[in-house]
Amino acid sequence: MEITAQQVWLMIAAAMALFMTPGLGLFYGGMTRAKAALNMIMMSFISAGIVGVVWVLWGYSMTTGDGVLGIFGNPFANFGLQNLMGSPDLIKAGFSATFAIITVALISGAIADRAKFGAWAVFVPVWVTLVYCPLAYMIWGGGLMSAGGAMTAVFGQVIDFAGGAVVEISSGTAALVLALVVGQRHGFAKDPGHRPHNVPFIMLGAAILWFGWFGFNGGAATSAAQAGLIWVNTLVAPAAAMLSWLVVEKVRHGHPTSLGAASGVVAGLVAITPSCANISPVAAIGLGLVAGAACCVFVDLKYRFGLDDSLDVVGVHLGAGLIGTLALGFIALPVDGEGGGLLYGGGLQQLVAQAAAVVVTVLLSGIATLVIGRVINRFIGFRVSHEAETVGVDLAEHAETAYAFGELSGGHFSPLDHRLPVPAVSGSAGSAVSRRVQEDTFA
Repeated sequence: MEITAQQVWLMIAAAMALFMTPGLGLFYGGMTRAKAALNMIMMSFISAGIVGVVWVLWGYSMTTGDGVLGIFGNPFANFGLQNLMGSPDLIKAGFSATFAIITVALISGAIADRAKFGAWAVFVPVWVTLVYCPLAYMIWGGGLMSAGGAMTAVFGQVIDFAGGAVVEISSGTAALVLALVVGQRHGFAKDPGHRPHNVPFIMLGAAILWFGWFGFNGGAATSAAQAGLIWVNTLVAPAAAMLSWLVVEKVRHGHPTSLGAASGVVAGLVAITPSCANISPVAAIGLGLVAGAACCVFVDLKYRFGLDDSLDVVGVHLGAGLIGTLALGFIALPVDGEGGGLLYGGGLQQLVAQAAAVVVTVLLSGIATLVIGRVINRFIGFRVSHEAETVGVDLAEHAETAYAFGELSGGHFSPLDHRLPVPAVSGSAGSAVSRRVQEDTFA
């Protein structure tokens, strides 16, 4: 059986989408304090490791085939992907895995600087199994909100081409809930040490995300015409969002910043994700302008409400995800002259379908994340100690640092090495002097 051009493109798109996760690690790592950068990057990497295995064993099965009440597929139908051996459907299985990986990795930014790595490693497979897989099945895999599904018959067919609800709203909602469960960092909104420590990392991470997003959005294209529309929309929406973010930032705070430019790009990418194949390029520019300006305002609201969303996951991913998903009710193009959004004379049907998908996504992700987070908090504890947070989660959780200064010339620290200061967390030795050295060095 010869490989087709579409299959080759899908493999390339899958590789691009997978590259987004280490790009996210750099983006998030640069936004944290220096003494938490490696932990942040590791939270993205471990997400790829865990979800990759889960996806082969039962994750992919839960998103396809005959389902249970239209909510999730049979976990054992393609267990281990044995039934797909010798089939090109293996390529689709691999491509879909990259979506699950980046979705759960996004959540980690809301609990940066203060989460136990072990607790996160438990959260990842449970959340993917109980939240991501059911949503992917309901919207993409033949479930309640797919074509012919029970909810579709009542509310209409939702449009979510690349994951406005499945990826962005679900992760943004989970980030909101998990940030509340874990609680604020010590000194939140007061400590200047919580500012991003490496802006070039942020810009590089955003560039990798933008590059990978062309595969993320375009991998499922079924024709050259559709692929071209997706490509152009994935270019112009983040471009417009960056510009509007910078304008609003200049007006509100007096300066357009590099962090603002990178955040604006991500906001535009999030907003175009559900609609990349279903709106015109001009509409994509308008969508980007709205998303960039709105998210610039959203990220500041965390201080008003006391929500320590460390790396603005809620403001950007939930905010732009809602904007992009609901906007389809207004600007979706008609298909074969029928339907479309309100601005094309399509009536309220599309907006109702989009709103129904938002409600289901927020409820499922919010409730499930609350239960998962509280259970992990109860039995493992999601948060490091105050002392470990002060020393830095890189040292406390991984015995490593991202940077080497002076006599601390090694990137790895062993508690057995008496020549180097060790994190004075529970169960380890270390004087107040050594702790002070660590705080001064890795702040």
